[in-house]
Order: sequence, then structure tokens, then C-alpha cells
Amino acid sequence: MADRTAPNCHLRLEWVYGYRGHQCRNNLYYTAAKEIVYFVAGVGVVYNTREHKQKFYLGHNDDIISLALHPERVLVATGQVGKEPYICVWDSYTVQTVSILKDVHTHGIACLAFDLEGQCLVSVGLDAKNTICVWDWRKGKVLAAAPGHTDRIFDISWDLYQPSKLVSCGVKHIKFWSLCGNALTPKRGVFGKTGDLQTILCLACAKDEVTYSGALNGDIYVWKGINLMRTVQGAHGSGIFSMNACEEGFATGGRDGCVRLWDLNFKPITVIDLRETDQGYKGLSVRSVCWRGDHILVGTQDSEIFEVVVHDRNKPFLIMQGHCEGELWALAVHPTKPLAMTGSDDRSVRIWSLIDHALIARCNMEEPIRCAAVSTDGIHLALGMKDGSFTVLRVRDMTEVVHIKDRKEAIHELKYSPDGGHLAVGSNDNSVDIYGVVQRYKKVGECIGSTSFITHMDWSTDSKYLQTNNGSGRRLFYRMPSGKEVTNREELKLVQWASWTCVLGPEVNGIWPKYSDINDINSVDANFNNQVLVTADDYGLVKLLRYPCIKKGAKFKKYLGHSAHITNVRWSHDYQWVITIGGADHSVFQWKFVPERKSKEALHIAPQESLADSNSEESDSDQSDVPEMDSEIEQETQLTYRRQVYKEDLPQLKEQCKEKHRATAMKKRERAPGSRVKLHFIHGYRGYDCRSNLFYTQAGEIVYHVAAVGVVYNRQQNTQRFYMGHDDDILCLAIHPLKDFVATGQVGRDSSIHVWDTEMLKPMSVLKGFHQLGVCALDFSADGKRLASVGLDDNHTIVLWDWRKGEKLSAMRGSKDKIFVVKINPYLPDKLITAGVKHMKFWHKAGGGLIGRKGNMGKTETMMCAVYGWSEEMVFSGTCTGDICIWRDMFLMKTVKAHDGPVFSMHALEKGFVTGGKDGVVALWDDTFERCLKTYAIKRAVLAPGSKGLLLEDNPSIRAISLGHGHILVGTKNGEILEVDKSGPITLLVQGHMEGEVWGLATHPHLPLCATVSDDKTLRIWDLSPSHCMLAVRKLRKGGRCCCFSPDGKALAVGLNDGSFLIVNADTLEDLVSFHHRKDIISDIRFSPGAGKYLAVASGDTFVDIYNVMNSKRVGVCKGCLNYITHLDWDKRGKLLQVNTGAKEQFFFEAPRGKKQTIPSTEVEKIDWSTWTCVLGTSVEGIWPVISEVTEVTAACLSNDRKVLATGDDLGYVKLFRYPVKGKYAKFKRYVAHSAHVTNVRWTHDDSLLVTVGGGDTCLMIWAHEPEGHREFKQCDSEESDIESEDDGGYDSDVTRENEITYTIKALSNNMRPMTGVKPHLQLKEPSVDERYFKGSSLCSRPPVSRALPQPEKLQTNNVGKKKRPIEDLVLDLVFGYRGNDCRNNVHYLNDGADIIYHTASIGIVLNLTTSCQSFYIEHSDDILCLTINQHPKFPNIVATGQVGDTGDMSATSPSIHVWDAMTKQTLSVLRCFHSGGVCSVSFSATGKLLLSAGLDPEHTVTIWKWQEGAKVASRIGHTQRIFVAEFRPDSDTHFVSVGIKHVRFWTLAGRALLSKKGVLSNIEDARMQTMLSVAFGANNLTFTGTISGDVCVWKEHILVRIVAKAHTGPVFTMYTTLRDGLIVTGGKERPSKEGGALKLWDQELKRCRAFRLETGQVIDCVRSVCRGKGKILVGTRNAEIIEVGEKNAACNILVNGHMDGPIWGLATHPSRDVFLSAAEDGTVRLWDIPDKKMLNKVNLGHPAHTISYSPEGDMVAIGMKNGEFIILLVASLKIWGKKRDRRSPIQDIRFSPNSRYLAVGSNECSVDFYDLTLGPQLNRINCCRDIPSFVMQMDLSADSNSIQISTGTYKRLVYEVPSGKPVTEQSQIDRITWASWTSILGDEVVGIWSRNTDKADVTCACVSHSGLNVATGDDFGMVKLFDFPCPEKFAKHKRFLGHSAHLTNVRFTSGDRFVVSAGGDDRSLFVWRCVHAPH
Repeated sequence: MADRTAPNCHLRLEWVYGYRGHQCRNNLYYTAAKEIVYFVAGVGVVYNTREHKQKFYLGHNDDIISLALHPERVLVATGQVGKEPYICVWDSYTVQTVSILKDVHTHGIACLAFDLEGQCLVSVGLDAKNTICVWDWRKGKVLAAAPGHTDRIFDISWDLYQPSKLVSCGVKHIKFWSLCGNALTPKRGVFGKTGDLQTILCLACAKDEVTYSGALNGDIYVWKGINLMRTVQGAHGSGIFSMNACEEGFATGGRDGCVRLWDLNFKPITVIDLRETDQGYKGLSVRSVCWRGDHILVGTQDSEIFEVVVHDRNKPFLIMQGHCEGELWALAVHPTKPLAMTGSDDRSVRIWSLIDHALIARCNMEEPIRCAAVSTDGIHLALGMKDGSFTVLRVRDMTEVVHIKDRKEAIHELKYSPDGGHLAVGSNDNSVDIYGVVQRYKKVGECIGSTSFITHMDWSTDSKYLQTNNGSGRRLFYRMPSGKEVTNREELKLVQWASWTCVLGPEVNGIWPKYSDINDINSVDANFNNQVLVTADDYGLVKLLRYPCIKKGAKFKKYLGHSAHITNVRWSHDYQWVITIGGADHSVFQWKFVPERKSKEALHIAPQESLADSNSEESDSDQSDVPEMDSEIEQETQLTYRRQVYKEDLPQLKEQCKEKHRATAMKKRERAPGSRVKLHFIHGYRGYDCRSNLFYTQAGEIVYHVAAVGVVYNRQQNTQRFYMGHDDDILCLAIHPLKDFVATGQVGRDSSIHVWDTEMLKPMSVLKGFHQLGVCALDFSADGKRLASVGLDDNHTIVLWDWRKGEKLSAMRGSKDKIFVVKINPYLPDKLITAGVKHMKFWHKAGGGLIGRKGNMGKTETMMCAVYGWSEEMVFSGTCTGDICIWRDMFLMKTVKAHDGPVFSMHALEKGFVTGGKDGVVALWDDTFERCLKTYAIKRAVLAPGSKGLLLEDNPSIRAISLGHGHILVGTKNGEILEVDKSGPITLLVQGHMEGEVWGLATHPHLPLCATVSDDKTLRIWDLSPSHCMLAVRKLRKGGRCCCFSPDGKALAVGLNDGSFLIVNADTLEDLVSFHHRKDIISDIRFSPGAGKYLAVASGDTFVDIYNVMNSKRVGVCKGCLNYITHLDWDKRGKLLQVNTGAKEQFFFEAPRGKKQTIPSTEVEKIDWSTWTCVLGTSVEGIWPVISEVTEVTAACLSNDRKVLATGDDLGYVKLFRYPVKGKYAKFKRYVAHSAHVTNVRWTHDDSLLVTVGGGDTCLMIWAHEPEGHREFKQCDSEESDIESEDDGGYDSDVTRENEITYTIKALSNNMRPMTGVKPHLQLKEPSVDERYFKGSSLCSRPPVSRALPQPEKLQTNNVGKKKRPIEDLVLDLVFGYRGNDCRNNVHYLNDGADIIYHTASIGIVLNLTTSCQSFYIEHSDDILCLTINQHPKFPNIVATGQVGDTGDMSATSPSIHVWDAMTKQTLSVLRCFHSGGVCSVSFSATGKLLLSAGLDPEHTVTIWKWQEGAKVASRIGHTQRIFVAEFRPDSDTHFVSVGIKHVRFWTLAGRALLSKKGVLSNIEDARMQTMLSVAFGANNLTFTGTISGDVCVWKEHILVRIVAKAHTGPVFTMYTTLRDGLIVTGGKERPSKEGGALKLWDQELKRCRAFRLETGQVIDCVRSVCRGKGKILVGTRNAEIIEVGEKNAACNILVNGHMDGPIWGLATHPSRDVFLSAAEDGTVRLWDIPDKKMLNKVNLGHPAHTISYSPEGDMVAIGMKNGEFIILLVASLKIWGKKRDRRSPIQDIRFSPNSRYLAVGSNECSVDFYDLTLGPQLNRINCCRDIPSFVMQMDLSADSNSIQISTGTYKRLVYEVPSGKPVTEQSQIDRITWASWTSILGDEVVGIWSRNTDKADVTCACVSHSGLNVATGDDFGMVKLFDFPCPEKFAKHKRFLGHSAHLTNVRFTSGDRFVVSAGGDDRSLFVWRCVHAPH
């Protein structure tokens, strides 16, 4: 059967015609070797023009669309399209891959660019967000990623003159990016007035922040910084597609077909118009230019490459051509010459010379061409067109012979007959027309009968027959030339075909896969001479098969290169070449055919990467010469290890179930039991499906694994120690070269690998996030730094790790078939091998990927094990047939027969090898596998006397071998571990059951023994005393599921799976008696208590039989159960049986007859049961978990003292409950060691041990029991119960507010006031008088001559010096405010107490305590929520602050953490994070290098960062509810604690994984999990947490040891650990009293304390932040004060004041001095002094204040209140002069008239009231303004006190007379008024202050300067803006100043325009900005 294997010949890509110019730009460059690099389809091409040679890079598997050249010009990066596209960095000289970058982008990679050093690569994706990603490309690591833009990005470039800056451009935008930490932060380019906003297509960066960019309209835009500086107009006629910078300057290329050269200052040098040159044509469009020295490369839209020499620039050389855009379908080869003809939808037909690799003729037709044929004499060329016509040309000169149109549909195939007489033309009209060539192509026949379009045709050699294929997959035959269909197949038997290009027919069956009926093969062509067939398909694969290939699914060799569908393939006339053409990529590939004899010589040529070789995975015919698979291996390959429920799913499942159980949780739940168990010994070793998992450690102990436990066994003491970090089956184990660490991999949905220390049994690193389902193979590198792992997913992904850092270095899909082993090359850690089912691959690392090549061998064998030999290229592998294969590099040198049956394990020694196989023989070999030095057979006869058990059979299959300490360690399939002495004796050390579930378990009534019975058909007796060995074993004819000792311990009853049971002698295990009454499995068996007279036998067919043991008769049958029986128990008297069934029913039967009884549940509890192993009933109700739908409790057992109930369940948990377990969901202690289901649990007779057996893991585990009471405090390894208590320790308003607050980013803020109506900039209005004359002149200057009266001033400006100067800029000078009401731990000392740091709004403030000067960090884009300082001396004054953010999509609005220097305010790193919502806590580690953050996202993630690099180290879901604080231990980089709502967790960082333990409340009376608010640390692993109830909990490790009751009377909000002396400061909420205060200083153990009183005058002090310096304590309070307290004298010094509740609505500046007043929601009015930088005074009004105003002389102050009252104070004495309440709703604004006579009061009741102050303090209203459409916002009076302007909530400005209250409507009259002040946000004069994006949010306040030249505004987005006044043009230019949170409430200029004061709504802060005036 020749067709079963792939052909031995092969193809080699020799030439590619074409260049991809369509939809790509900037993809053509000169390399350092002066070769040209570009791409076509999926191939990177390096073209040497001098030698006319091409090299190919074939590492991609889909279209390449982007390319970048490394600055050294040897390496190239290319990016492709596809679902999971990747970037390859490759060497243009060797065309080998250097690095693969993957797993970030989707859809495709649109642009690439290297930075100046060539270290970083930036890429842009084609996904919806156009993600931008920066790579460390050598490592394959992502440094930063961010959404690029909402629309396409066309180009990206690094700024080569500034580090860490990039520029990107695209559809209607250009963005300037800076890279800091892991954050890419964009600034949009401002087009301004200089140029139109339009699409930018390409860019180049120059010195001094200048960027040149090419626009869609042909202009060059020149940018300086982010602003458009100038444009070079008309640089090109239309779009500029490409720009290339070189030493001499810049080259640009455009759609107009021109290339322009510019000098370094962008002055034009010259123009090259390619359309005007000889080779040019109309419509030529340049897509890519590259200028080097005097050569310019130009790539065009139509797939041509020109080379231009600068001094001879009107004679460009055309060096590459290809078809233009449009599908390419037509291909024909010349019958006698090496020529190929192609025709395409671009309407051109081209003739290519296969020898010269050049285009030799081209002719343009009228219609798109779909097929071609050359006549047999080579004279005519026929072309079939898309419109149904065909044309015949003379090949010689391309002149037309004839053009015929007989059809409407496209012609898809035409062929000349071999005798040259006829032309057959097949069309999409389902017919073939036959034309006579000599009769000038007259139609002579027609073939009809096809029901679908014609796809392929072939003539017979005698030209008498034609066969066709059509689109529906039918093959038809016709007689020629008449066209009559042949229906009699006999006639065709002897027909020989001249060519074979059909895809149907018996000869080509093998081209189709076995079971598919898809028609995706487009073309085939047979080479009869060499008996090979080449096919082309829709997936871009060229395949080579044998011809004929009769059987479906033949083997093939496949070749990649074309990206999508290949439309046609043909052999050249002499079979030297294969030509393939691509449809979408419209490229022509020419492949050299290397026949068999040549390919032998070619072996020494390294096979080109990823040219997939024979036997590729898809090829699936059953090879006849593959041996039968060994049964064991077959079993193993079929194991999937899938779980219904993974332990990772439990938290979600619990959350889903929580809702149902809220109600029950309110009831008091049973406490957990006092006693506990500890794993003591495990009988078992996992050998049945794992190999090479058994080693000696450094200390000579033995390490292996079973179930979910790593076991370290000491053979001298016969003891075991356990690594319990896994939570599911461990499948593989590898040992570090130093033999001190071990790596184990487990089953799991996201399965993890743990690297742990065999001495301490602590995890060093946990690796996860890459393998699904499980990890099946591991290996350490020889230097111990790397670890390779293989997953169980469908692709068997291989990952290479730096395990200490927990970093993935590289990953790649391994193979479709199972991989059994991975090994890293000990000499070159970048290389590795994998071996498995039909698989041996040799890999090397390339950046983030691995490149694999198959081992070269005839037939593929299944490999079971592999090792490296004594040099880097020698590899030895063991096969499933017992051979050892010896490899050099990738070539098989020879094979040696080693074992009968598979070789499962091998081990390399210094001088030789040791192997073990299924035949049970251990063989020692020399170092070349020439001789076998010695063999050891594992037999019972040689078992040494010290063995801990018995061998079950001779020659067990050997699965693991290891050498050391003079012994050979052997692990067998039967679960035995043996030690073979070199001299021969064998000691058995550990054993367990073999494969098969273990269910039966019984403990002896008075000896420390137990019996087990398993599906492995054995019954075994185990010694539980210290000797831990198997005493006896007996093989059974069937597996068994249950067993039981008789009460005297002499007999043992065993139930078998076939319905029979036996009673055996308990010592000898010989039969006493047996019965077989049932068909189904026997599920439980029990002797009655006392004398053991009866035996109850439960079976799967729903019956319990009762036997009399004495006379061996059945005496009764218990009937009435509806389901199989699961559990049985007798009562003490032996009269009553309790039965549980699989349907969760509970029944009672009376013995011995078996009569069914009904017993009420209250009585059941009173019955004295002899044993309790049932799982149903009220006394055990609480053992069923919350998620009982997905997990069953399989077994239970009550201890003999009746205090503790142990259970086992389907998830592998062993749990202990306090008995009786009443009420649902009792608390428990739980232990993980078994992997999947625990099938049985039993206490020994004295309750000293608990014995458990696992189903799938075949283990027998022995747990030591420590009863309640007698024990010292020990580390507890159980986890506590699931549902937390509902009671969280009380309620506190501050805690609730902090927990429930949702932070939104400023950009999403809404209106602060309930506005209605149309915004001013959208209102249509008549032009006013002054607009008319503004329009006339551009600068709003006065008209030169005005007949009219001069317009009065808009604003009275009498109080400013004579020379009025506009304000140019504002500089933040002072901030009054501190965020204490919802943030904590955010005040710190810096510089030994010289400065303090805190934050408010979005600024960080550093306050110098001696000068009171403030300095600001203003880089945050939104509110800061947390702050911490780095206490390590290496990082002085380094601060981290975390801010509010939107979603965590890494865009600019994502939450971020800034790390900065407090003294220089320089940003050191920005960490964008996924904490959507914001970052609520940050903390530095002990060394200062790591930063911990906790988020406000729904998962409350905790993340650890290496902040200097911006790299995320680890991240994990923290808790379901809010986490308030997460803090590193002050002495650690790996341990931290998080506290929150009913939560305290103790975390460890292992590698990149975060492991955590819940705090265990242990047995302190009445301890309950409260809401924890703060954390501090003490020596010896002590942790202190402050609670909501005022207690402080003290934890040792993660266990509660003591409670400091009522450390404060209210919540303990903050704690601080002093590093130098360990003293602890706590701050809380309490009333000041003689003894206590809200601030306390404690000793290191929190035993003694000293309280301090804060003299704030508040009723309740609430401390939110504490910090301790030298002799001083710094305190931040809820009331926005920061106070320094002296430790010695307890003196308080208030450093910072602020409003404690906002918004601050009222703001008034003094008419002449630099002081101002603020009035806020907190009911206070405060007086602030700007020069002294402090608060001078505050008045408590007792009600929230809303507005405030000074009288013109500054001697009186009017205050408007929220309740409608207003008050007038005298400034000098702060006495009340008068007060009045005429309104019920808030007063919005209040104003004195400039003549001090009237007071105007505007309120929410749509009114303004006037009061005459001259009438004295009784304040009677004299008048009011009516008909105001909405509430009043701002009011201004005129300078003459006669008018008032009012701005209202409907965006309308109204003017009234004072004091009459009459409306003024005449516009001309209004225009004449001069206003005393202007604070209105409405009016024509200020339309320009409204910005475009105020659809949700508004401008809220404004103030015109005293000079009348500027207006300052505040808005809902938190921005202060400065405009010119007046600004009647919409969207006026302005400067913006950030810092406030959302919602500014008010803004005012101080006297003399020296300062602007702005008041914040959300941030309760006052900002003072210094005005910078323009120079004279």
C-alpha cells in the first residue's frame, strides 16, 4: 500500500512575485547588507538585487500586514492578521526567528516601530480599541498597554530624541504618548486654528519636540509639543501615505505618485514624479518610501517596487512587479518553455520567466480574467473572462486572435485538447462548450447535464473524452467533440488522462480528510513521472501527496506561505517547479521540486522553520506500520482529569447559594468542634498514570506525591511530612538540581504549579494562569533557574518559566496529542525537548514563543520518556515498544532494544543510564547504550526482611526510577515504592492500592488495624501503629466496595461488586463462608453489636439482607427502599437498623425479620446507636454544605466518645463537626488532602486516629486526632467554615459612608444644580448692539469713529491701578483642605518631621512646618484616595498615591497609582491598574521595592507591583466585600495583611502567586468576625487589627490569640507601627473624657497605653490618620484638621484646617485686604488669611450656610442659610447685627448694593427680596422681583445700585430695577448698564465660557476680574478656566487649571486681582491661585 505514507520528495520555495502595497504602508526597507526587505502574503522576503536572489521568512501563519526595521537594520519585526495574531522578530540575514510576541492583540497588528536603542518595540492592534502595546521584545514581555483610539491608527513612531515618548496618528487624530511605569498616557494633538482637523496618515519625529506628519489632503503638518505649529501646504496632491526619516532628511510618498525629499528642517530638496517616468502610469500611488544615501526605494499600491538613484532620478528601475489588487485565479504553464501565464481581476495577463524570475510580458484586457490555457503548440493563449466571454491571444506578441461571448456567467476553466484540435470552455452556466481551433474557434459541441458550475476539466490522451467536476461535487464524462455524456462506465475503464487537475475521482480520494465532505480544495495537479500530486486549498496550504492516493486521509507534506485561499496550482512543463497563485494575496509563488534521490543529499541543510514536514498533525490515515498501542499507555492517554466542579469554582458557587441561605444564617449556628486532626501517614503512591515522580532529596529523604499531597518520607524513621499547598490531584513532580526544591503540578480549571522546599514544606513560588485542566509534565533547567511545564489542554501548551519570579518566559502550543515528558537541555537552557504520543519535538526559545521541529524519523513512535546525554546534541528517548532511540540534534541515529513492552522511565547518570519498563526490570547501561551492565528484576523472592509490606505481583510495571545514596529507587504502577540495593536485595518502603476506586474501609474493634477493599480486586489489612505497613493482602475475583470486622475482631466480612459477599478469617484472610444472593453491587455490610449474631448486607438493588452468622442462613430481607442503599447502622441492642439510600431517604427496619418501622425524628435521637455512619437525619442536618446541589457528603463516622462527627465529601474535604449537628450549615474544621471524593471515614476504637480513603486517588490516609482540651497552642492547618456570621460588630455612620461611597471620575460628573432649559451656547439669539460693532473689527477694539455716545464700561474698574494688565496665568499657591472624611492613613511626616504630606482633591500637598509653605504634586487626573510613604532609607521621600478611575481598561481614565518624589515632585512611575472604581489602599514593602494596592472593584482585587519597572507581580481577588486597608508587614517583602468588612486575611507572595489564609477565630470565647478597619504589626509575627466595635484583635500568624477590649469606645479607624521602637499609635472615634481620648500610644504588645486629648472643641473626636515622628504624633481627623501632638506635654498644635463637610457654597473676598470668607454645608463660616496661609477665625452657625457677601466697605458680612434665613454680622466684633427668615428654601446668593443701602437676597423660591439697611436691623422686606422662571443662581448689582442682573436655573439672565423689582427688557438699556461686579455664567458677554462637552455637566460659577479684562470660571468637571472678558464668541480660547474634584461651587478674584480663590463642591477645599499678569 504505497499511499499510506507521505512522499519522500519535497518542495522548496524559490521565488515570490509581487509586493504587498495594498492596505499597507511603510513596509519596504534596506537592511544593513543593502538587501531589500518587504512582505507578500504570509512570507517575509529578503531580496538581494545585485545577485537577484530571495530568502524567505516563513514564521507566520497568516497575512503579514506590518513591518518595522530594527535601528541596526539586521533584525526585522513583522505583524500578521488572524484571530490570535503574533509578531515575529527575525534576522534578515539568516531568516530565523529571534523572538515571538503573542497573546495580547486580536484581529491583527496594524503598525510596529522599534525605539532608538532597539530595546523596545511598540505595536498597534486592529481590535476595536486599537490597543497600543510596548514590548521588551527580547523577553517577549509586555511593558505597557493602553487603548490607542476609538478609530483606526495608521502610524506610530518613537520620538528618537526624547526617551519614553511616542506619537501615533490615524483617523482624525494625532496623539502624543509618554511611557512611565506601566502607563501609556496620551495627549491629543491640538489642531487649533492653524490647520483643519483631519486624518493623519504617517509621521516622523525630529529634534526639539518637533513632529512632522502627512495628512490626507496632501499637507504636511508640523507639530511642536502637542500643538500644530505650521503646515506645509500642498506638499503632495493628495494623501501622504509614507514618510521616512534618514540622516539627510525626510522622504515622503503620496497618492499622487510623487516622492519628495526634504532636508532636516523640512525645506524641499527635490520631487520625483513616478507617473512621468518611462515605467510610470496614470493612477500610480506610492505606499512606502525608504531613503538611504543616494538610493530611494518606492513601493506602490499596484505591487511594484521601484529603486531610484537620486542623481539619476528620472530613470527609476522597476525591480519587482506583481498583480494589482483583485483576486488572482488564472494560471497556465507553457507546454515547452519555462514560462507561466497568470491573469487576474486587475484585467492584466502577465507572462513570467521561471528561470530569470522576471515578468517578461504584460497585456491589459477589457474584463477581469478568471482562467487561462496555452495551446499544445504553445502558439495561442486562451483567457476566460468574468463576463462569460473568452479571448485568444498569440503568445508571441499578445495580439488578439478571436473574442467570443456565448455565455453570461464567468468562465472558470478552459483547456486545449492534447491533439491541439479543440478548446473546451467551462462556464458558471453549468455547461462546457467545445470550439474547433482550426475553424477559427467555431463552436462544435456542447456538454450539458451538470447541475452546478464547472470547476475542473481534463482531456484524455487521445482527445476523445473529457471529464469535468462541478460545484456540487459531481464528476461527469463526455465524448468529444460532440459533447455527449458517457453513462456507461465500462467504456471509460481503459481511458488514460492527459492531465489530472480534477479534485474528484478514485485516484485522488486521499486529498480529502477522512470524515469531511467539505470542498475547500481549489486545485490539484498530478506529476505522473514522479508519481506525486500537489494540491492547493482555502487555508493557504500547498500539500504534496503520492499519486494515485486511493484512501481518504492520505499522509502529506504541507507548505505554508500563501495567507488565505490558493486558487490554482500547476507543475511546470518539465516538472522542475510548482507554481501556485493566491486569490486574495494576488501573489505568484514558485516552488522548486526536490525529488527523492536529491532529498537524501539535502538532509544536511537545516530544514526551514515551521515548514511543516510530513506526517503533520492533520494527516490522519491509519499508518499500517504503527504498532498496536500498549494497553497501559492507551489508558493513560484517555485520562482527561476533568472535574464537574473545580475547587476554584467554590467561591462563586457559594456566592450564588448565599442568597438562599440568608434566612437560615440568622439563626445561631453550631460552633466548630474543639478537637482537630492532623495528617499523620498516607499509604499510597501515584504510579498508575504518572511517571518519573519519585526522587531522593538533599537530606536523603524520599519525595513523591499521591492525591493532592506532596510527601517527604524519611525511611530511617518511617515517618512522613506533607506539603499541603495543592487542592486537587498532583500529576507530576520534578526535583531541582540541588535536590532541595520540588515542583509539582496539579489538576484544575486554571491549574497551578507549586515550587516548594522539601525541608520547610513552604511554597517558594506558585505558577498559574497558563495551563487549563492540568499540568502533566515538569522539568527544571540544569542551573535551576528555569522550569518547563506542559498542560493538559487540547494543544498541550508548553510554558517556560523563570520560576522564582513567577514569570512566563515563553509559551507555545505543543501538540494535539498527549505529551508525556518535557526536558530542558542541561547545556543550553534555551533548548528543550518534548516527547509523547507519536511525538518527539526539539524546541528553542524565541522571545515569548518557542519554535519546535519534529524529530526526523521514518515512522512516528510514541515516546514515554527522554533524557539528554553527555553533550548538548545527544538525546535518548524510550518508546512504547521497548526501544531506546538515540538522537543527535533532530536526527535519529539508531535504536536499541531495551525492554519488553514500553520503557516508562529513564535516568541519566554520570557514566551511563538506568531504565525501567513495563516488564518489571531495572537495567543499568553504559553511556552509549552499547551494553547493558546489569539488570534487576523486581520479584517477591528478593524482598528484604525490613520491607514495610508485600509485593502484590512479580515484575510490576516500573513507572519511576531515581538513583542516589547507593540505591535505586523504583516506583511501580501498583503503587509501591521500592529501594533496590546495588547488590540486589529490595526493600519495600511505601505502598497503596492500585488503580481503581477504594471504598471499603473498616477499623478493628480493639487493635490498631484497619482493612480496605478496592476495585483493584484486593483486600488488604494495614497496621496503623508506628510500623505503618501492609500486613496481609488477598486477591479477590471481583472488586469490593465494603468490609466490616466482627465485634470480636476475628472475622472480616467483605461485600463484592457482583452481589456476593464473603466472610474471611481476619488474620489469614482465608474464606470462612460466602454467599451470592444479589445481582447488584454490595454497598454496605455490618455485624450486629455484642456477640455479632447477625450480619446485615445492603445491596444496590434496594434490599438489605439479614443473615444469622452462627448458622449461615438468611433470616430476613428489608424491603421498601426505592433506591440503592448507601449506609447502614445498628442500634446498641442489635434490634434496629438505620438505612440511608441514594435518594436521600432514611428508613428503619427491625431485625432479624426486616420489618419496616416509622420512627419520629425526636425519638431517633434518643435511640442509642451502636455506630453512626449515616449522613441523614436531624442530628446530622448541619453536615450538608451550602452548595449541596453540586457535592454529596459520601461518608460520616461518629467518634466513640460521641463528641465529634467526621465526614468526607465529593470535593475531597474531610470535615469535623461537633455532634449532634443540628440546624443547617454548622461550622466545622475542614482539611484538604484527598484530591477528589472521599469515599469513607472511620475512627479507630480509641478515637486516637481517623482513617479516610479516597476514591479516585486510591489513598488510605491516617490522621492523628487531638481531642479538645489537652494541648498547647499549635499552628492550625484547617480552614474554617464558609458562611461568615452576620453580626459584624455594630454600626458606625463613618464606616458605612466609607463602605458605600461610589467614586465616579470627573469626566462623568453630572449637573450639580437641577438645571432645565437650553444651554447658552445652544440658544439662538439676535445679535446685540455691541456684537454688531465687535464683528466689525477683529480685536474687539473700539470703532475708529463713532457718531453715537461711547458705550459705557461693562464693568466698574475703579479699584485697580491706572494701567490695566490682563492676567496670563494662574499658579496654585495655597490649598485649605484635607481629605479626612472618607480616606484614612493619609498624613505622614517627611524629612524627620520637617515636612508633612497629605492630600485633597487630586493634589498631593507637602507642607513645610517652619515656613508653612505648601508645594503640590498635580499629576493626578482625578481624586486621590490613598497615600503612603516609602520608609526604606534607600528611597527617601518616595510617595505613592492612588486615584479614582473608571473601568480598568488601561486607558487614561483607568485608575492609577503614581509613585513620586515628595521633594522634587517628579513622577517616578505610573501604574495603571485594573482596580475599576479606584485604588483605596497602597503600601510599600520592607525593602521599598514592591508596592501593594487594593481596589474598589467588585472583586476588591489586591495587586503587588514592582513599581520601578511598572511591572505587575501578582494579583488576586481579595474579598467579596470592601477591603479598607492592605499593608505589608514592616519586616517583609512577601507577607501582608488585608482588613475590611467582616474580613481579615493573611497573605503570602510566592513567586507570582498570592496565597492567603483567613483569620481563624480559634477558641476565644465570643470571638466573632467583625468589620476590621485598621492594622498594625508587632514582633514574632503578631498582627493587630482594629475593629468597628472599638476592640483590637491580636493575631499570631493567622490565629486570634487575644482581644484588647474597647481600646477605643468607637471604631478604631487607624493604627500606626513605629519602625524604630515598635510602639503603636491608634486613632478612633470617641468623646473626649478625662481618661480617654481618640488618640492613644501603646507599647509593642498593645498592653499598656497613654491617651491624648485633641483640643478641637468637637463633641466627638474622630481620628482618621495617625503617624509618629520624633517625639511628636501627627493626627488627621474626620473634621479635616491635621494636628501635631507632643508626646511629652500632650500639647496640640493645629497645622491644617478645612471645611469638614461640603459643598462649600459661599465665597466672599474682602474689598481691600487679602482675606476671604467661606461658608459651607458644615454650618461654619471661616475667615482665611492668604499672606499668613492660615485660618483666622471660624463661626459656628448651627445650620448649613449657602452664600456669603462682604459689604462694600468690608465692615459687614451677610450670610444666606440653607433653611431660608439670612444673618448680618459685624466684622469687627463678629456680633449679629440682624437676622431674618422670610423664605423656606435655601438662599442662593446675597449682595450688598455698592452704595451700601440695599441688601438683595436671592433664593430657591424663584425670587429676589430687597431690604433697606438704612431702616435698621429689624430688616423689613421693601420689595421683591417676581416672575423669575426658576431658582436664582447668581446676582450682580450695577455700579449705580439701580439695577440687578440675575442668572437662573433655566439658563436665562434677567435684569430688574432696584429696589422696585421691575423687569428691564429693553436690550439697548441693558447694554448701557455698568455692573459693579460680574459673577453670572449667563449673558452674551460670556457665551464663550461654555464648552462643547457640557451636555451633562455645566459651568457652575464665574467671576470677572476687577480690571474687567478676564473672567475665571468653575465647572462640574472640577476645572478652573481663565478667559478674556468679554468673550461673546462661542467656545472661546482659554487656559484650564486642574486640581479640584468634580463640581466647583464658586470662584472669586481678591482685591487688586492678586489671587483667584476657587471653592470645591466634592472636595470641600479652597484653592488659592496666584495671578500672573501680562508684562507692560
